[in-house]
Amino acid sequence: MSQKVKPSVQSLKSMPADYRFLGSPPLSDPLENSSALVKDLIIPRNGHLKNGFNGTGDNGNEDSPYSVSNGEVSSIVDGDPIVPLPQNTDRRWSDTSVYARKKVLQFWVQLPSGNWELGKVLSTSGEESVVKLPEGNVLKVRSETLVPANPDILDGVDDLMQLSYLNEPAVLYNLEYRYNQDMIYTKAGPVLVAVNPFKEVPLYGNSNIEAYRKRSNESPHVYAIADTAIREMIRDEVNQSIIISGESGAGKTETAKIAMQYLAALGGGSGIEYEILKTNPILEAFGNAKTLRNDNSSRFGKLIEIHFSETGKISGAKVQTFLLEKSRVVQCAEGERSYHIFYQLCAGASPTLREKLNLTSAEEYKYLQQSNCYSINGVDDAERFQAVTEALDIVHVSKEDQESVFAMLAAVLWLGNVSFTVIDNENHVEPKEDESLSTVAKLIGCKINELKLALSKRNMKVRNDTIVQKLTLSQAIDARDALAKSIYACLFDWLVEQINKSLAVGKRRTGRSISILDIYGFESFNKNSFEQFCINYANERLQQHFNRHLFKLEQEEYIQDGIDWTRVDFEDNQNCLSLFEKKPLGLLSLLDEESTFPNGTDLTFANKLKEHLSTNSCFRGDRGKVFTVSHYAGEVTYETTGFLEKNRDLLHSDSIKLLSSCSCHLPQAFAFSMLIHSEKPVAGPLYKAGGADSQRLSVATKFKDQLFQLMQRLGNTTPHFIRCIKPNNVQSPGLYEQGLVLQQLRCCGVLEVVRISRSGFPTRMSHQKFARRYGFLLLESIATKDPLSVSVAILHQFNILPEMYQVGYTKLFFRTGQIGVLEDTRNRTLHGILRLQSCFRGHQARSRLREHKRRVTVLQSFVRGEKVRKEYTELLRRHRASSAIQSHVKKRIAKRQYKATVDASVVIQSAIRGELVRRCAGDIGWLNSGGTKRNESDEVLVKASVLSELQRRVLKSEAALREKEEENDILRQRLQQYDNRWSEYETKMKSMEEIWQKQMRSLQSSLSIAKKSLEVEDSARNSDASVNASDATDFSGSGDFRTHARTRSVGVGLSVISRLAEEFGQRAQVFGDDTKFLMEVKSGQVEANLDPERELRRLKQMFDTWKKDYGGRLRETKLILGKLGNGESGGSAERVKMKWWGRLKSTRF
Repeated sequence: MSQKVKPSVQSLKSMPADYRFLGSPPLSDPLENSSALVKDLIIPRNGHLKNGFNGTGDNGNEDSPYSVSNGEVSSIVDGDPIVPLPQNTDRRWSDTSVYARKKVLQFWVQLPSGNWELGKVLSTSGEESVVKLPEGNVLKVRSETLVPANPDILDGVDDLMQLSYLNEPAVLYNLEYRYNQDMIYTKAGPVLVAVNPFKEVPLYGNSNIEAYRKRSNESPHVYAIADTAIREMIRDEVNQSIIISGESGAGKTETAKIAMQYLAALGGGSGIEYEILKTNPILEAFGNAKTLRNDNSSRFGKLIEIHFSETGKISGAKVQTFLLEKSRVVQCAEGERSYHIFYQLCAGASPTLREKLNLTSAEEYKYLQQSNCYSINGVDDAERFQAVTEALDIVHVSKEDQESVFAMLAAVLWLGNVSFTVIDNENHVEPKEDESLSTVAKLIGCKINELKLALSKRNMKVRNDTIVQKLTLSQAIDARDALAKSIYACLFDWLVEQINKSLAVGKRRTGRSISILDIYGFESFNKNSFEQFCINYANERLQQHFNRHLFKLEQEEYIQDGIDWTRVDFEDNQNCLSLFEKKPLGLLSLLDEESTFPNGTDLTFANKLKEHLSTNSCFRGDRGKVFTVSHYAGEVTYETTGFLEKNRDLLHSDSIKLLSSCSCHLPQAFAFSMLIHSEKPVAGPLYKAGGADSQRLSVATKFKDQLFQLMQRLGNTTPHFIRCIKPNNVQSPGLYEQGLVLQQLRCCGVLEVVRISRSGFPTRMSHQKFARRYGFLLLESIATKDPLSVSVAILHQFNILPEMYQVGYTKLFFRTGQIGVLEDTRNRTLHGILRLQSCFRGHQARSRLREHKRRVTVLQSFVRGEKVRKEYTELLRRHRASSAIQSHVKKRIAKRQYKATVDASVVIQSAIRGELVRRCAGDIGWLNSGGTKRNESDEVLVKASVLSELQRRVLKSEAALREKEEENDILRQRLQQYDNRWSEYETKMKSMEEIWQKQMRSLQSSLSIAKKSLEVEDSARNSDASVNASDATDFSGSGDFRTHARTRSVGVGLSVISRLAEEFGQRAQVFGDDTKFLMEVKSGQVEANLDPERELRRLKQMFDTWKKDYGGRLRETKLILGKLGNGESGGSAERVKMKWWGRLKSTRF
């Protein structure tokens, strides 16, 4: 019965090896239903449970690697399937080969070469099994040596925690599978494993940075580690550190640069991130060299501390270096190179600089000749030198200082060429005065004699006396090499100091930082000296920090918080560290002690170690100067040759005085630095051996102090580990050596890290912090507000299984991925709150904006109205002024034209009149001459002269006349325009005048008719009175009275009519004058500051008003006259009345 594994189990990440679900079968028969449990358990890639365990399932899946039987328990060491197991600590790490042989066909078989091969079991007989390899070979091996293999579906998983069987061949195969596909990064729990590809891989660049910044790419990467560090720094306000470790050539330096690139991309913006990145070419050129194992090996350790502002932007950085390998300046092994900068300077210096420094090719310098290696394949030293000079410019090292730096480098190279000659029988020497010596003296700025004395003689103080001692050849060479090493070491420190000044944080310091540690990896050569001794000691310290963080502290924290936890065994290197650091019988203490003895040698030091440390399990003494130390990464054999000399690191006071007397500022600074760092003198015999030294603290002691400070600083940060793996020793891409990789995995404890992460609780948080961070997610308030109750309520609300967390005394512990559910919910809730707040604030802002706009509009309207009114007033004033000016100008122009016309007319008239007068005068003179002939010739001459004068005047007059005619034509045209305008105005006025005249004539005719009627009536009355005079005698008294009354009434009527007629005439005269004046103003004949159109309209309104009033008074007068006529008696009067009104009506008609 063969059945494949369900795909739902392929992404199992965080299930511990010994946890079980609630409701699972009793532990008395733990393996009976294990396959059913796995079948019904579905865990997605993010590690969260979707379907709970129901306790039922199919038990027929016999070929599944997840099922076990026969009471055997799978092991985490040899085979670590993720299934519910009983908490049996005795059998936790037991072998599973018996079960595996029955259930799984694929196994890992270790060949005699040590490599692992995947094979299939053909048959099993007792303790032996027959296995078939992929090539077709058949082997018979012991069954207990077979290691179960993972199913094909788990090939190339990006996290080793997902492997069902966690064993060495499974890890090796998974890393190789990913390595062959250029997936060089793999997670091992909290540790990132990086395999050096030795080639360019398409995993970097801005697009990848953006993907990891947005978390759209979750594959393991250095970018992901750096992103986690910066996010945790901002979130938790705790400093972070990225610790990069590995062997030489594993890619630590490149990994550090990649991490810095990501941090610069995320925290950039101020420009200082570019300076931080440009420190890499400088430090690599001055601190890296080619070794047998690595073309770009860091020969020093560095810690780059990048500081961030409160907003997460880079605000500065600081670089700290450790234990520069100074001996490489004067000594190189075959096939290696000295520091890159020497070869770059020789290859890339400009002709001017070469002439100034007296540079030659690298092959001409003895310090560089020792290894017979001058170049690196694929590396252009000249191009790298240009990059170094550009980087020096960016970190603000001036051109003068750069020239001084290059001068010091050239001086070191020329020092190696200084040779000595023997001057006496005692083998005393002095330097040869050749090109090398003079060039060194010139470059450092000292006199040749002073340099010769410093290299050939030594001044020693004995009590109050000074003794001059000549040096032998070996002593002189040592003095020369010591001076070269000191100059280079001080130059390196000075460059680091300049870099730190350029990257200084200053007032921008916030306390938040991310430290990137790139330190030399563990080294083991055929011949290991003092440098390897210190390097491996530093790696022991880093390994303990790694163990302490991932193993010791984690397990101690579990125990202190009282949670259910099963210990995981791991390799502790405390014994090895005690071997180095124990006082007074540790390696470092004995080395310092032996360095103080005047007669101490490398052999006596080795014998002392064997005498005092032979009982230590990590130490083994060998013959002669050799001893072996059992490090965490394996045994390393050291040879004590040169240990004491390198630990003393002597530079005689004469050499320090020489540097202080130089004219160049850099040697002076070096001498001052040496004197400042001389804090504690070594024992007296050192002075007898060679006077005062510049390094009064031994190299080992100073390095130990630096290392302790480094560990203390890292201990105050949250570490993130990157383990770099070197796949082969020949630096060839695509080559994967299982033995080499396995050794490195064992050294860095990758398998133990995965096991402890799978079975442990990597995420933890205090009750207070958990309640404060997620308390607002509670849907219902709880009675008690203590953090523990709130935390438990949150866990119950989100249905987190009890197996996925543990509640400690002070903290909550979660398995991998569980906190992600809460964090995602929290982020979504906060996002919703922010969206709601943004909408409400947007509404408020828009409302305030509308109100402000309304107020501003009102204010603007008032302001603009006032402004327009002022502008209009000013414009009106200017218009009036311009009208007045134009009138005056036009008047003056017209006067000039008129005067010119008159003058021209007068001239023409005078000329014509003169001509006429002269003609008449000539004729008269001719008549009066009487024919006198004696004056005839004179008269002819006079007439000819007069005639020419007259002709001249006539021509002149004609020319003036033509000019005047042209001017007249222009004036006629203007006059025609004015006439046209006047005719239009005259037509309008005539039409109005005709209307007024018609109305006036109508009124005048009415008045005249009224006058005539009254006169006729009066005359009729008078005639009637004369005819009837006799009849009226009897009534003389009364008749006289009536006649008088009648006469008086007629006079009143006449006077009223006369006044009306007089008023009519006056008004007609006034209206006519006003109309005429306005027409003159409109035509431009008269100037006045008024609007003629408006005045005409106003005059018409006044005329209509007066006409209406006048008509009313005329009607009243008619009524009065009618009443007067009614008072008369007799038919005659009636007839006269009727006759008058009849005539009036007929007249009107």
